[in-house]
Amino acid sequence: MTFAHDERLALVDSMADFGPDAPTLCGEWTNRDLAAHLIIRERRLDAAPGIMISALAGHTESVRKATAARPWDELLHDVRSGPPTWSPMYWLDAQINTTEMFVHHEDVRRAHQHWTARPLTVGRQAQLWKYARQIAKMGYRKAPVEVIFELPSGESAVVHKSDSRTVVLQGEPAELLLHAFGRNEVLIEAKGELADVQSVMSLDRSV
Repeated sequence: MTFAHDERLALVDSMADFGPDAPTLCGEWTNRDLAAHLIIRERRLDAAPGIMISALAGHTESVRKATAARPWDELLHDVRSGPPTWSPMYWLDAQINTTEMFVHHEDVRRAHQHWTARPLTVGRQAQLWKYARQIAKMGYRKAPVEVIFELPSGESAVVHKSDSRTVVLQGEPAELLLHAFGRNEVLIEAKGELADVQSVMSLDRSV
């Protein structure tokens, strides 16, 4: 099975464990709200564009709220089942859902106190390292300084170029990916001048 598939099943298991009204790291969304978001993203081609296009967001939010009102077991079933065969996402699941499922799984887990980072295989961390470098170019695009990702192994990558000073963010690929996606509940170390570090850590990193 693919990384995306495994994360999808693990995400649903965590949602079931915490329950429909548990918080997530997605603003005010509960697990129920997040499940509805995932469902319309994969099953409602009329509403999915509003996730990215603000002019269409009103219709998307209306559909999401209606979906969220469905029975909890039905929502979990639809998320677990994944996109139907008629959805373009069915054929691109491994390519476009790895980060979606991983990040939202951590949104569910890390919204609670005493969370811990899950152990991931070297191969899966390598996949996340590739995605982290891609996403970071958007996440840190407004940074006033150069931003460098650095792994525990010492491998590094410049993810935002600047003629100004440099901030180095050190951590495992999974943690760097989550930070690039705007999450603050991460295990990373930031190195640089204090003001520069604060400027990077306080960025709006929404993608």
